[in-house]
Amino acid sequence: MPELPEVELVAQSLDRLVSKRKIVKAELLREKLAAANSPTEFTAGIANSTIETVGRRGKHVLFYFDSNRVLLTHLRMTGRFMLLSEEHDLPKHCHAVFYFADKDKLVFQDQRHFGMMKLIETARLNETKELKYLAPEPLSDDFSFRYFHAALSKSKRSLKEFLLDQTKVCGLGNIYAAEALFLARVNPQTPTDQISAKRAKNLYEAIRFVLAESIEHGSTMNVNPENIDGSYYGGDYEGHWRVYAQAGNPCSTCQTSIARIVQGARSTFYCPKCQRR
Repeated sequence: MPELPEVELVAQSLDRLVSKRKIVKAELLREKLAAANSPTEFTAGIANSTIETVGRRGKHVLFYFDSNRVLLTHLRMTGRFMLLSEEHDLPKHCHAVFYFADKDKLVFQDQRHFGMMKLIETARLNETKELKYLAPEPLSDDFSFRYFHAALSKSKRSLKEFLLDQTKVCGLGNIYAAEALFLARVNPQTPTDQISAKRAKNLYEAIRFVLAESIEHGSTMNVNPENIDGSYYGGDYEGHWRVYAQAGNPCSTCQTSIARIVQGARSTFYCPKCQRR
């Protein structure tokens, strides 16, 4: 599932490709994709609207329309956007289509049917259940060390499980949580209320570093408009992972074999020596 850097890069690419373009017609081909809206409400609310900008909140892509509505989208595991020409046939597993005035079309494809869309009035966006309880954006000023340290001290979960809680740290998933914990030299099983202020500061800085590093790396990649999301999902950044999915390989710092454990039904990768408890 894409995490904050991938969703940010998808949003940036969509913003470059479709902002200021008018949608003359919308089709919802799988009603459950936008379960919170009726098909008529969804298609009529988007038709004849111009996309002002495309942004992101947490792991959600946000299309802002000139009609004072926002289309909130979560890609989940296999959702992706494709900008296709008029002549291009609709692909298999196509769940929504947005037809532009210039005859191009933006397609949302989702092989596993886990993605979601929701059309919301702009004024109510931050009150919708998907966004209301999200933590501050980790690369924003609101995500201060003071905030992070206070949130840690109020929890007794393991650090890894804490980092995956979107109400505590927004946008992190399995990959970047593992990478941040490794850079901070913190064991993922450490109870959050037992981490020292110094190590908490190291972890705070590592979170911001790995997210910014991945976004910067992805910004140099060539994007295929016909597979926008696929250009970023892991991409060649997989070769830069320090511990994630590296079980059995030597640690880049000490050569100890990277270990894999299961926490909260998710795989956790870490170096037993560099991240000892």
